[in-house]
Amino acid sequence: MPNRYDAIVIGTGQSGPALAHRLANAGMTVAIAERHRFGGTCVNTGCIPTKTMVASAYAAHLARRGAEYGVNIAGSITVDLKKVQARKDQVSGASSKSVEDGLNSLKGAHVYRGHARFSGPKEVTVNDDVLTADRIFINVGGRASVPDSPGLDRVPYLTNSGMMRLDVLPEHLIIAGGSYIGLEFGQMFRRFGSRVTVIEHGARLIKREDPDISSAIHDILAGEGIDIQLNAKDLAFEGTAGRITASLTGASGRTTIAGTHLLLATGRQPNTDDLGLETAGIKRDERGYIEVDDELRTSVDGIWAMGDCNGRGAFTHTSYNDYEIVAGNLLDKQTRRVSDRITAYGLFIDPPLGRAGMTEAEARKRGRPVMVGMRPMTRVARAVEKGEAQGLMKILVDRESHEILGAAVLGPGGDEAIHCVLDLMYAKAPYDTLQRAMHIHPTVSELLPTICGELRPLE
Repeated sequence: MPNRYDAIVIGTGQSGPALAHRLANAGMTVAIAERHRFGGTCVNTGCIPTKTMVASAYAAHLARRGAEYGVNIAGSITVDLKKVQARKDQVSGASSKSVEDGLNSLKGAHVYRGHARFSGPKEVTVNDDVLTADRIFINVGGRASVPDSPGLDRVPYLTNSGMMRLDVLPEHLIIAGGSYIGLEFGQMFRRFGSRVTVIEHGARLIKREDPDISSAIHDILAGEGIDIQLNAKDLAFEGTAGRITASLTGASGRTTIAGTHLLLATGRQPNTDDLGLETAGIKRDERGYIEVDDELRTSVDGIWAMGDCNGRGAFTHTSYNDYEIVAGNLLDKQTRRVSDRITAYGLFIDPPLGRAGMTEAEARKRGRPVMVGMRPMTRVARAVEKGEAQGLMKILVDRESHEILGAAVLGPGGDEAIHCVLDLMYAKAPYDTLQRAMHIHPTVSELLPTICGELRPLE
């Protein structure tokens, strides 16, 4: 006999638990299905554990630079990776347990441990249990994708999940992929003491960014001793554990790189291939993402998809905003849409990058008449005082409407300073609102008004 609920939530990433609490607090009965760890990617193998490890890497890096600040540290600086992992596990584990405990104690809700699959448009099975509801919410996240490179099926490799379990420092870490995940792990393990090589098939790192941002990030990482191989074609692998070689065709011909560990950081894919979506009639696109409309409704009435599995964002904050959109429309009689939000994200190397809105390339593609303001961190007093004057900040403005189109802050506190611009963009305030603001000295953010007073036409 099926177990009847008002709502079913599949997955406990950033969207699912928050929505389950809202639904239950609204008086609904809720079934929650989780097949593995509570909290999803962010809590277990993404933001929380990686940023905890980034903090350890920063401590090691700063300690090695102590003499630059007049601080004498006797002896060499070494990293105990087992202790780094233990600290990470404590922080990450506490977050996961908090999510699990909150759901288990939620009045009107029942947690099912196991893999959920659709057996009909309104029916889900979890192990031997059959659950039915008129409203079903999918929040199953994604995982690392594996490229179809020759030899990869015979070589041991790591993804972001496997990197979370390493307790022995790699002698030489080879990273396939020069984008956000690969670069964060690359700098992290270089600071831990590994030799690191990043292999990128494109002409520059993180090609999503403007060339000046990519170039600055390249300089930061290369300056710390990371070997970066760009324009890598015909990538192939061979070897065994501890003895892995990557061969590629680059600017100087065929090159072979020998390493001890291999990290694949070439992209993500949604966890939608084993949900029985076709049984329920739920459509996916060619990449496997669940198709949703502007309010996150799927092709089947009464079913929504939130988080990384819907292809409408690949971040913790976009997933949580998905929850806010669904809850606002369903429970608060609001009209909230995905198209109302502004692109915003960070790259959490050191110094971090904060990005909001359009890049230069996107603004040009849309035919906007653009003004740009820029300032290198070498001309930002706070960055110089901290001894961290790498990077730059820039703001893009529509020349006619004075609307702020986008901004990037690569430098100390860039992931926080960017919100000064982002909030004004949501308020639809013209750039001179920021230009006339008085910010606190000495901070990185104080230069944002100054940059707005130095705008020039984008050639």
